[in-house]
Amino acid sequence: MRRTESVPYSHLSVELGHVYAEDFGDDGRELRRKFERIADWAQAIPALARRGLRPHRQPRVSTCFLVDDYFHRFGNPREVIPQVQAAAAAHDLVLDYVARESCFARHDNVELAQLVVDTLVVEPPRHTTGSRPPLSESGWLSNGQRSPLPVHAGAPAMTLPLPWSPPLQSGDPRHSIFVDIELWSDEPNGRVWACALLASVWQMTRLGVLRHRGETVAQPYRLPPGELLPTDWDELPAIVQLNPVAAPFCAYRTVTLMDTRYLPVELAVRTILGQVAVPPAVAEQVAQRARGEGLQLPSELVDRLSYVFIGE
Repeated sequence: MRRTESVPYSHLSVELGHVYAEDFGDDGRELRRKFERIADWAQAIPALARRGLRPHRQPRVSTCFLVDDYFHRFGNPREVIPQVQAAAAAHDLVLDYVARESCFARHDNVELAQLVVDTLVVEPPRHTTGSRPPLSESGWLSNGQRSPLPVHAGAPAMTLPLPWSPPLQSGDPRHSIFVDIELWSDEPNGRVWACALLASVWQMTRLGVLRHRGETVAQPYRLPPGELLPTDWDELPAIVQLNPVAAPFCAYRTVTLMDTRYLPVELAVRTILGQVAVPPAVAEQVAQRARGEGLQLPSELVDRLSYVFIGE
């Protein structure tokens, strides 16, 4: 039997926003405004971290941020990361870890995005004819049953059109909120993974439940004192520990502070993670570690995620 590698856990992983190219278009003013808004809400983090802990137990909390180097390359790590750190420090925020988004598509010859797709357990909708291709071909995932396709032009003569029926969300809610998510697109230069899928890989990495053949993937690289950050994004490790005294990167729970414009993406992330089957050995390992600290984790992965959506 293959051994399941373990990782150290904090009680809470706090993502202090995503960083995109547009945050640097005005000499960093937008970046500083971003952290100013985040700092107001970050004051609630200690209370969130203590949830479920024994009285007087000091929670372990780590912070992180994600740089988009998958869809848009901008600047270089040696320029960008210190600017982000300085903007956060101006509002008394310490950034423990930085990660780059492209590594959650592929890292160390492991196709992480495909790894998550392969763990999806898609429930076949009832009363369907199989006219829609499976997820592995279409690249589309939903949280329920789509509306039926209309009769196509090549249908036999006298074929009656199917009556319209609404899409239905799984779980028999009173009123459906149906979501249909594109996980990737195949383009001339190769497959491009969707932001929602990469964000799902990111969340699973933060929760410490992503494994490849029992081994952990994309674990933090601790930057030695005096070592300079590289000047090429491809030379930067997937996750870099910036704070030498930081609590562990992975955590039992995550909270993400972000702009309201990312709400649709995170709805897609929750839909994806709601259909992910974490390997039983990994799920039990994490649950057992949590119980050893007096914590009772939700069985559903998505219930370990929290958000603060911040408007202007």
